[in-house]
Amino acid sequence: MKVKLTDITDIIRSKNSGPYELTVDLMFSNFDWYKKVCAAGAVNEQVVCGLYKIKKEDIINIIHFDPAKAIKVTIKRPLCSGDPGETDVYGAQQHAPFLNLELDL
Repeated sequence: MKVKLTDITDIIRSKNSGPYELTVDLMFSNFDWYKKVCAAGAVNEQVVCGLYKIKKEDIINIIHFDPAKAIKVTIKRPLCSGDPGETDVYGAQQHAPFLNLELDL
């Protein structure tokens, strides 16, 4: 079954986790969806690399955080926050690639 990530989450957001890292939080609407996505391994290195056009080495971690029914993805920022040419100092707009993601569950 294919399902859009935006249909099963309440919050998809991004933020800095330091000047060199970016974290995306995927917070699910209920534990059933969270558990299905985790069990399927649907948010994985291959998916993140494809969404952000990065190498596996640029993924710092993908954490399943049960108390918040959330998956946290942390990657290296392409440019340090505030560097010349960097366009999102707070990292608040970097979750967009996840908004069109369809998962095969």
